[in-house]
Amino acid sequence: MAERYIQSIERAADVLELFLASNQELSVKEISEKLGLSKSTIHGIIKTLEYRGYLQQNPDDLKYKLGLKLFELGNKVSNQFDIGNIARPIMKELVESLMETVHLVVFERGEVIYIEKLDGPRSLRIYSQIGKRAPIHCTGVGKSILAFQEEEEIERLLANEDLEPFTEYTLTDKAEIKKQLQTIREQGYSVDDEEIELGLKCVAAPIFNHQGKVIAAISCASPKMRLTEDKQAEVIEEIKQAALVISTNMGFKTQPALA
Repeated sequence: MAERYIQSIERAADVLELFLASNQELSVKEISEKLGLSKSTIHGIIKTLEYRGYLQQNPDDLKYKLGLKLFELGNKVSNQFDIGNIARPIMKELVESLMETVHLVVFERGEVIYIEKLDGPRSLRIYSQIGKRAPIHCTGVGKSILAFQEEEEIERLLANEDLEPFTEYTLTDKAEIKKQLQTIREQGYSVDDEEIELGLKCVAAPIFNHQGKVIAAISCASPKMRLTEDKQAEVIEEIKQAALVISTNMGFKTQPALA
């Protein structure tokens, strides 16, 4: 039996998701134009969302922004996100040990999303921020997750992904990316060497759940000049160990070594 969706609810969701992309206030006219719907239709949706607290209107310019009800729901989701609670103290230890920024991302419906970020004492102004989506083909966290998907899923994700070259070092050739993914599977970690941002190097490792599926990744980001050969070896070991501890706390059981 085919799934049935309620059009009015889908449109309300479309309105709210516009604010995720624009991160600004929007007028009824702007929302109408962006969604290709009549102003009268949009007006009804907006007024309902405003009444329920999901949107609020700026009295000065009459434009709308996200309301506090979404903040309440977001906090509720955050509190229920076990992986964040499990990973946070481990991330804190990593920051204290490595003195660099540490990230946690989750894999959701084919996308990578930053859910935690702890800055090191020498914090960086970099691409990542909580709630932001990460390219899966050229970030350490993205590649760590992608490498451990089924082959069909890798093909699907690479086919759907816009393999944008963020820097001159970004791999955009699917065959080369797949070759790199094989190496990541063998070594258990990935490296983003200036692929998303010049001067930035990241080491990441996958996090598995109780079913043995990759659901997240953890990474350490550092200016490339600070990540010497010895330092990188240290980061790799600590990131892999942190990922394993989080995975174990999520119910993942490692395969016993063969005699």
